[in-house]
Order: sequence, then C-alpha cells, then structure tokens
Amino acid sequence: MESVEKKVAGALLDIKAVLLRPEEPFVWASGWHSPIYCDNRRILSYPEIRENVCRWMADIIREKYPDVEVIAGVATGAIAHGFLVAHILGKPFVYVRPKPKDHGTGSQIEGILEPGAKVVVVEDLISTGMSSLAAVHALAQAEANVLGMVAIFSYNFNKSRKAFEDANVELTTLSNYDTLIEVAHDRGYVKDADLEVLKEWRYSPSTWGR
Repeated sequence: MESVEKKVAGALLDIKAVLLRPEEPFVWASGWHSPIYCDNRRILSYPEIRENVCRWMADIIREKYPDVEVIAGVATGAIAHGFLVAHILGKPFVYVRPKPKDHGTGSQIEGILEPGAKVVVVEDLISTGMSSLAAVHALAQAEANVLGMVAIFSYNFNKSRKAFEDANVELTTLSNYDTLIEVAHDRGYVKDADLEVLKEWRYSPSTWGR
C-alpha cells in the first residue's frame, strides 16, 4: 500500500503544486537558484486532495498530541489549511502574522489564545524554517504551550532540521523533497539525467546553480 508520503508527493505533482525545472531554475526571493517551486495553496482548489491532506494532518495531531487545545496556522499560506484541520478536530483556531499589525490593536496573533493553551502549529511549507519558527516564538511570547508543528511539505534542508532541533520544536511533515524526487522519477516527471542534479540541490541550496 502506498505511503502517505508518496500519496502527497504524487498529488502535489499531479496538480502542479510542485514544479520541477532543473534545466531552467527558479530564483527565490532570497536569491537562491532552485530546480523546484512549491505552492501548496493550489491544494485548496482540489476538494478531494484538500480533504485528504487536512485529514492526514488531523490524524497526526490526534495521535501525537491528543491533549491539543488550539490549532494555529502560519500566515498566509497555512491559514486555510490550519482552519480546516481545526474544523476536523473540533478545536479553536488562531493564526500568526509574520509581524504585529501596524494599525488597530497591533496584534500578531489573530483569534482567542489563552495563556498556557496547548497549541499545535500547522504550516504548509518548510524551507529554511525561519518564518515557521518565528511563528512559534510569537506563540511562546503570548504564553502558549507549543506542542509541535505539522506541515504538508519540507525541502529537508540540513539548515532547517538543525534550526528545529536547536529550538526544541518537534516537526512532522506529510511529505518531503526526497520522497517527491523519488515519486517524480518513478512517474516519469524527471529524467534519469536530472536525478543526481535534483538530489544535489538539497545539500547546498544557497550555492547550487551559481
């Protein structure tokens, strides 16, 4: 039976939430050259895939964090996914802005979050992990008890793994770059000649393609 990791990877490829272009790399805002572009917001336009992805995240949370009290989504990409997961679990939902509002109440966390609340963070994509961990920090500053984070996809960078370890934040993802490349190759999305190039990128993304 196909694993959830492979099912998610296959779905992302099928709906073009992930594009692989080793011969004509994308350029990220950071200036990094990348053979992959990932936009998990496309999942929201496919009801069956959307339901499966959110149900699988909810299943992980039920199993690993049975005493969770609040689900927090990371703005903006994970607001919709986080809300749907919270709905499945019947839990309150909040979301975390990248920075406090510069108007009104100046809130960074939108919704009701009581001090000491046990929170699981939902994220759509983990790259370096910095923005995801910034959301965890904001929740901790608000006196929440962050139990862990569940994300749809991770690039599996060494930098991000170390960042989560250093922050003592448990991260669980539905799928990851290594599984995606394997599935892409098996399904003919990736040529044999490009396989090693794609594998190399994950180990040195800041200098790859320069």
